[in-house]
Amino acid sequence: MQFLKILFWALLAFAAALFTFGNWKWVPIALFGNLVAEVNLPVLLLVTFLVGFLPTLLYQRALRWRLRQRLFAAERTIADLRAIEQPPVAPPAAAMPAQHNTPSLPAVSS
Repeated sequence: MQFLKILFWALLAFAAALFTFGNWKWVPIALFGNLVAEVNLPVLLLVTFLVGFLPTLLYQRALRWRLRQRLFAAERTIADLRAIEQPPVAPPAAAMPAQHNTPSLPAVSS
């Protein structure tokens, strides 16, 4: 499985390198006023990807951290509740012995 992960990342890096070499062009970006910035297309795409990916990643990490903290708090509460000794339950009053009244059958004469 580790080999497949390495192979996947190697193929992804190779594809990114091919894209970079094939599209190494300067792209003009009109900022404000008459100011124009010229940026390489692969760099622009990387920055655009990171601008969209990083806030989502940070939100997801914060959400997972908060849920993990809530889970730990719930587990501590359960452990505390289990640790509290329950008062012993009084045994029920001694039950009267059951009387077995079986009806007697009439004797059969032969």
